[in-house]
Amino acid sequence: MEPWMWILIAVGTLVIGAAVGSLIQKKSMEARMGRAEEAANRILEDAKNRAEVLSKERISEAKDEVHKLRSECDADCKERRNEVTKLEKRMLQREEQMDRKVAALESREEKFNKREKELEEKLLAAEELSNRRLGELEKIAQLTTEEAKEQLLESVERQTRHDAALMVRDIETQAKNDAEKTARNIITMAIQRCAADHVAETTVSVVALPNDEMKGRIIGREGRNIKAIETATGVELIIDDTPEAVILSSFDPIRRDIARIALERLISDGRIHPTRIEDMVEKARKEVEQQIKEAGEATVFDAGIHNIHPELVKILGRLKYRTSYGQNVLKHSLEVSFIAGLLAGEVGADITLAKRAGLLHDIGKAVDHEVEGTHIQIGVELAKKYRESNEVIHCIAAHHNDIEPQTVEAVLVQAADAISGARPGARRETLEAYVKRLEQLEEIANSFEGVDKSYAVQAGREIRIIVKPEVVSEEATVLMAKEIAKRIETDMVYPGQIKVNVVRETRKVEYAK
Repeated sequence: MEPWMWILIAVGTLVIGAAVGSLIQKKSMEARMGRAEEAANRILEDAKNRAEVLSKERISEAKDEVHKLRSECDADCKERRNEVTKLEKRMLQREEQMDRKVAALESREEKFNKREKELEEKLLAAEELSNRRLGELEKIAQLTTEEAKEQLLESVERQTRHDAALMVRDIETQAKNDAEKTARNIITMAIQRCAADHVAETTVSVVALPNDEMKGRIIGREGRNIKAIETATGVELIIDDTPEAVILSSFDPIRRDIARIALERLISDGRIHPTRIEDMVEKARKEVEQQIKEAGEATVFDAGIHNIHPELVKILGRLKYRTSYGQNVLKHSLEVSFIAGLLAGEVGADITLAKRAGLLHDIGKAVDHEVEGTHIQIGVELAKKYRESNEVIHCIAAHHNDIEPQTVEAVLVQAADAISGARPGARRETLEAYVKRLEQLEEIANSFEGVDKSYAVQAGREIRIIVKPEVVSEEATVLMAKEIAKRIETDMVYPGQIKVNVVRETRKVEYAK
C-alpha cells in the first residue's frame, strides 16, 4: 500500500480514538455528578433532621424556662400580696390609735377649758382681794399709792446712781485693760498650775557636832584651824555656847554651803589641820560647782528650753543658792517661765520666747554680789555676752519697767514675774496680808443678820455667803449682796474686784417607811 494510505488510516484512527475517549470521559463525568448530587441530598437530609431535633430541644427548654419564670412570678406576687395585706392591717391599727388619741385630746381640751375658766375666776378674785389689801395698806401707812411709788423711785434712783458709779468705774478699768476677764482666768489658771514651795531667806547655816569637844579641835592650837577654814572659804565661823553646834555666817550662800560641806566632812573624818582643811574645801568647792551645773541643767530641762550656752546654764544654777523676799530665785525663775508660757499660749504669742525670757529674766541676781550694777543691767550684759537673741534681752531689760516693753512677750514676762512674786504664799509679808484680807472678808459677811456661814474663795476674789432660809427671804438676798458689797468697798483695800455671792437654799427631807 501507499504511504499516504497509512497516514490516512492513522489519522482516522486517531480521530476515532479521540471521539471514543471523549464519549467515555463524558459518561464518567455524568456518573460523578450523579454521585455528588446523591451525597448532597444525603447531607441536606441529615441537616434537616438535625435542625428539627435541635428546634424541638430549644422549644422544650424555652417552655421549661417560661414555666420556671411563671412560677417565680406567682410566688413573688403572692409574697407582695401578703405584704400589702399586712400594711393594710397596720394602717387600720394606726387609724384606730389616731382616733383614740384624738378622742383623748378632745377630752383633755375640755378639761383645760374648764380649768381656764376656773383660773380666770380665781384671777379676778385675787385682783379684787389685792385691791382691797392695797386700800387697807394705804390706810395703815397713811400713804397713797402714788406717794409710795415716789418714795420707792427715790430709793431706787439713789441705788441706781450708786450702781451706775460702779459701772463707770468698771468700764474705765476695762478700757485700760482689754479682755480683763480673760486675763483673770489666765492668771488664776497660771497660779493654780504653777504654785511651788519656797525656802526662807537666811544668812547663816548650822553644822551639828557629835560633842562639844569637837569645838576645840575645830578652833585648833592658837586658832589656826578656824583661821584656815575662814581663809579658805571666806565664811565666818561662830563658836559660842550653843551646845553641839557651830554657826556659819556669810551673805554668799554658795561660799556658806562650801564651808558647811567641808566642815561636815572634816568632822566625819576627824583629821582637822590646815592642809587637810584646804583639801576638803577644794573638794567641797568642786562638788558645789557640780551641783550648781546639775541644778542649771535640770531647770533648763524642766522648762523645756534648748540651746542655752553652757556657761549661762551654770550661772542659772547659782540661783539655787539665791533668795529674794523669801523666794528661792531659781524656783521663781522656773515658775515665771511656766506662767509666761501659759500666758503666751492663751494670747497667741511666741511660747518658746516667753518661756526662755521668763527663765533668764533674773539671771543677774546670780552674780549681783560680785558685779556692780542692778540685777537687770547685769542680766542684760550676761545675755549679750552669751549671744541670746535681742527679743530675750529686751524682755530681761523691761521686766521691771526700766525701759518700756515693746513686745507682747516682754509684757507677759513682766506679768508672770508679778504673778509669781505676788501670789498668795510666795512671800512672807504677802501671805500675812493675804490671810488678813480673807479673815476681814469673812468677818464683814458674818456681821450681817441671817448669815449662817461665809467662805472667802478664789484667793480672796469671791466671798460665798450661806444664809438661813427661815430668816432671809429670796428677795432680801439681793439687797444683802449689795449691802455687803458696799461694806467691803468702804472698809477694805484690795486689788481688782471681789464677787459677793449670796446663796439661799431650802432643803426638805422625808423618809420612805
